[in-house]
Amino acid sequence: MNRLATGDFWADLGTWWGEQGGVILGKAINVIVIVAVALLIRWILHLVIRRVVDNIVNGVKRKQDVTDTQALQASPLAAVRLVQRTRTLGSVLTNVVNVTLFIVVVLMIVGVIDSTILGSFALLSAAIGAGLGFGAQNIVKDALNGLFMVVEDQLGVGDIVDLGPVTGVVEDVRIRVTQVRDVNGTLWFVRNGEILRVGNMSQGWARVIIDITVPYETDVDGVESEILATAVDMAHNSKWRSRILERPEVWGLESIVEGALVIRLVVKVRTSSKDDIARELRMRLKRALDDMGVQVPSLAAVVLTGFDEATRVKGARPPKTKPNSVVPHVTTTKPKRFGKKPPEGS
Repeated sequence: MNRLATGDFWADLGTWWGEQGGVILGKAINVIVIVAVALLIRWILHLVIRRVVDNIVNGVKRKQDVTDTQALQASPLAAVRLVQRTRTLGSVLTNVVNVTLFIVVVLMIVGVIDSTILGSFALLSAAIGAGLGFGAQNIVKDALNGLFMVVEDQLGVGDIVDLGPVTGVVEDVRIRVTQVRDVNGTLWFVRNGEILRVGNMSQGWARVIIDITVPYETDVDGVESEILATAVDMAHNSKWRSRILERPEVWGLESIVEGALVIRLVVKVRTSSKDDIARELRMRLKRALDDMGVQVPSLAAVVLTGFDEATRVKGARPPKTKPNSVVPHVTTTKPKRFGKKPPEGS
């Protein structure tokens, strides 16, 4: 006969619950307490991190007398960098807190349920450690590389970076991956351990480089003077002068191609305004050349390759260095002559 129908099952269940109910209830309460304490600690640590980040950011805003972070673009570059780096560190610390608390809570809950499981798990981990070690080293590599990138200020949230496989704006830096949004709106997840180089286009300053092609018979000196005057006029404009860091420079005749000359203009600008300044400057130059009656020739492409420009990263102005003093060499002994003296007239 069915034990459930006879009531033996319920009797056995009641007996078992009487023996084990207190233990199970105690373990359940311990698990609930562990989870609650972990959530409380997580909330407190997140609150502290958020308060510290907000205090630093608000302090920079008050010092620069602005209310919006975007307005810091017209402020000193160090202020913008401090805000970006602080927010990046806050994001990384938040992820570290979440992962650490998760691991600790899981181990404590397993210990509450059955303390022998941890011992068995230790023996099991020792047995399979060699197999997992090869896979785990990638995770450790990602975490360490991401930590060093943030500590060394290689990149930060809001930076425009070139990581090799992707170029875009950094949206988040986590323990294992960095999220980058490209110009098409695609969100890329790049493993920190796979980032071999970081090209940061948001640190310090940027340089707008514009190559203007003119016909071969054009007066180069006149065109260069007009190009420079146009760029300097834009640099003095109230809308652009806070974004242009130095006086524009004409580096001269950059290249000679079939039927055309290439003249290079460079402007040192703030990183956040590079594209806007480049577009505005191209439009002004186009109008200036039209007024001069200079028609830009149609070229398939003008591509400058190699390291020809590597020596000019500091601009067209030569370095101001003093020449080394030359010590005259005085010969004290008569040089030894080898062979016979050639006959006169030979």
